[in-house]
Amino acid sequence: MPLLLRCSLVAGMCWLASATPALADLTVFAGLQNAPVVRPTTGISLGFGLLMVGWEVEVARVAQSSDDLAPSIAVGTASVYVQNPVPVSGVQFYGIAGAGAYREHLERLSQRTDVHAALGGGAKIALAGPLKLRLDYRYFRFRDARAADAQRVYAGLTLAF
Repeated sequence: MPLLLRCSLVAGMCWLASATPALADLTVFAGLQNAPVVRPTTGISLGFGLLMVGWEVEVARVAQSSDDLAPSIAVGTASVYVQNPVPVSGVQFYGIAGAGAYREHLERLSQRTDVHAALGGGAKIALAGPLKLRLDYRYFRFRDARAADAQRVYAGLTLAF
């Protein structure tokens, strides 16, 4: 094999293997949210970033617990985040704040739609190529809900692109 071809192949493999900061990412997550009782939650988010500052939109759903009279909650949140621009040992930390709308539903007993604020943070941990593990904590303040304050923790898979 000619030397020029070998050098080109090595350079191409190095270029493909090099990590570049993601401009966007998609996360699918599952976790737990409290208030009034601990229940499972699932969701998806899409984020866009420019070095240290980014924007994210998220939709999530908290399961209903009829036995505890805990309503299901569907949330849509738009957020702004700040993160370290370069991952440290494959970990990128962030802080996030946002607001949005929620819909609370408890069987035929009640249904509410109103606004909420959210504050939190977390870490994105490099796994392989564009795939990352995301660990996140959020504090929610719901206006006019059965439980005004709620906390959520989740783990998710993030695909950077």
